[in-house]
Amino acid sequence: MLPVDEQLKVITSGTMQIVPMDELKKKLERGVPLNIKLGVDPTSPDLHLGHAVPLRKMRQFQDLGHHVTLIIGNGTALIGDPSGRDSTRPPLTEEQVEANAQTYVEQAMKILDPDKTEIVHNGDWIKPMNLGTMLGLMSKFNVARILEREDFHNRYTNGQSIALHEFIYPVLQAYDSVMVKADLEMGGNDQIFNLLAGRDLMRDMGMEPQVALTMPLLVGLDGTKKMSKSYGNYVGLTDEADDMYGKLMSIKDELVPMYFRLCSTLPVSEVDKIDEAFKDGTADPYQMKRALARNICDLYHGEGAGKAAEAAFDAQFKRNEVPEDIPEFPLSLASVNDEGKVYLAKLLVDVNIAKSTGEARRLIDGGSVKIDGKPVAPKSYNVDPALFSQPCVLQSGKKRWARLA
Repeated sequence: MLPVDEQLKVITSGTMQIVPMDELKKKLERGVPLNIKLGVDPTSPDLHLGHAVPLRKMRQFQDLGHHVTLIIGNGTALIGDPSGRDSTRPPLTEEQVEANAQTYVEQAMKILDPDKTEIVHNGDWIKPMNLGTMLGLMSKFNVARILEREDFHNRYTNGQSIALHEFIYPVLQAYDSVMVKADLEMGGNDQIFNLLAGRDLMRDMGMEPQVALTMPLLVGLDGTKKMSKSYGNYVGLTDEADDMYGKLMSIKDELVPMYFRLCSTLPVSEVDKIDEAFKDGTADPYQMKRALARNICDLYHGEGAGKAAEAAFDAQFKRNEVPEDIPEFPLSLASVNDEGKVYLAKLLVDVNIAKSTGEARRLIDGGSVKIDGKPVAPKSYNVDPALFSQPCVLQSGKKRWARLA
């Protein structure tokens, strides 16, 4: 194994908190592989780059020679993690959880080394738990301390509902650490209470307590909010390579170093150089984004996927070539109205380029609408039907296309 200082350089890269750092150093100094725990609740079938941040850190631990345990929370998911929530999560059925768990593992193995990953399900020890065991665990936790959690505190002081079963969640997550004998548990920065609860429970049960390591929440494509499907600012791990590349090219320049550190496969030393280049102004953000997008596409779609996606991106956006797979509609949609014209605003709605004629008019007035690559003049809501006498391509901006044939 690498010397402790070299390991710590990799481990601390991109992390938010390591509590306590001195205990982690002592564990590493023993020179034996640590058991690194990450628990995930399969509440959704599809993952995005934000979900992958702790998985990338787990892979770094694997590459350093440590053992990783991925806990699939098919027991805790039935409760739902209250972390960062301002309301009770809607319950999932066991069937939903199990279906989500299968796809979660498939996607996680694109990042982790399957041969070095132990996968366990906490339902195996949570579901058979008897009343005596549950009461014994709950007796080790203090309600007042749980109410100090920011999410619970805010809901309590604002008079918002807190369901009793939500209090059990950190108890069961802590018990997971006991069951797998974790040396270190990872999670998002919003998980720090749950991670420290596991540390306290292990100590109370006479075990060496785990170290808590948190990772930052990845900022989404909008550049402000955390990456989330609900915000529509995400890059899905199952997105097609072309879509993944295009989305990554849209991130703000200042986010490029963060994405390299948290999402790419580049060594920490190379990411440090990228950080410095952005700080001293020598970086070319556009070229850096292209390299980032290639790296991430290769990670999730295989070697060479990044270059292929980049070629497709250049064909569409740099040389203004028409994409091959745009939706096709019948030419008859370009019908002539009583004025002897084609009402272009309605046609844009019919081919799904605009959601309403109002939006279509705004697109036309903004100069983004083209017919066979030729811009349509502002206020041109009714156009000459001769434009649609043969198959043609409608376009708005770089992402909205339709073919009439």
